[in-house]
Amino acid sequence: MKKTVFRFGIYGAITICILFLISWFLLADLPFSTQEILGYLSMILSLGFVYFGIKHFRDKENGGKVNFKKALIIGILISLITAVAFGVLDVFYTEVINPDFMVEYYNATVENMRNSLPPNEFEEQLATIESQKEMFSNPLFSFALMAMTVFVIGFIISLISALILQRK
Repeated sequence: MKKTVFRFGIYGAITICILFLISWFLLADLPFSTQEILGYLSMILSLGFVYFGIKHFRDKENGGKVNFKKALIIGILISLITAVAFGVLDVFYTEVINPDFMVEYYNATVENMRNSLPPNEFEEQLATIESQKEMFSNPLFSFALMAMTVFVIGFIISLISALILQRK
C-alpha cells in the first residue's frame, strides 16, 4: 500500500506542478477569475490519480478486493501528498518567483468589487478584505490555505472513488 500511495501521490504532485507552471507561463495574461477556474480544474485533474491509485491497489496488489475504509485511506494519503506539494509550490511562487502576486491579486479584487457592487456594499467588502490582507500575505497561512483547498477536493474525490471501487 505504501508504494502505491507514494507513487500515485507523486504522480498527482508532479501533475499539479506541471499544470501550474503551464498556466503561469502560457496563461498569465488571463483575468484572475479565469485563472482561478483553471486552477481548480488543475487540482481536479491532478487528484484523478486518487482514483487510479485506489484502482491499482485493488487490482494489482490486493487480489481485486478493497474495502471502503482502506480505499478511503489510500485516497486521502494520495491527496495529502498532492496537497503538500501544491502548498509548497504556491508559497515558492508567491514568495520567490512572483512576490508581487498578492498585491496584484488584491488590486484586481478591489477593482472587480468596485465595478460590480453598489458603493455602500463596496465599502463594507473593502473593509473586510483590508482586515484580512495581512493574514493572506503570511506564507504559512498561504501554504495552509492552498494545501487545504487541494486536500478538501482530494477528500471528496477519495470518498467518491472509494464508493465506486470498493469490492469485497
